[in-house]
Amino acid sequence: MKIMTKNKRLIIILLAIPLILLFPLIAMQFSSEVNWSLVDFLVMGILLLGFGFMLEIVLRKVSKKKIRIALIAIIFIAFLLIWAELSVGIFGTPFAGS
Repeated sequence: MKIMTKNKRLIIILLAIPLILLFPLIAMQFSSEVNWSLVDFLVMGILLLGFGFMLEIVLRKVSKKKIRIALIAIIFIAFLLIWAELSVGIFGTPFAGS
């Protein structure tokens, strides 16, 4: 029963990524302010995939609730910081968006 639950969660993660990427694709049809290229979609897809897999690893391997919550929070904050840097360049690295 646990194996089925783990696989369901992984399938949900994999199906959620294209669903999330539909939002900017649809927004591009209605607004000129959203202008993503294929590279933008690929980078965000890879970022979401890494985020999802890291969450899955934590959920599968860490059994203590407090440690699990702390690790998920760290992963989430890291995701947000990377996303913000790639989109608007909050730290001014060469990877920042234009």
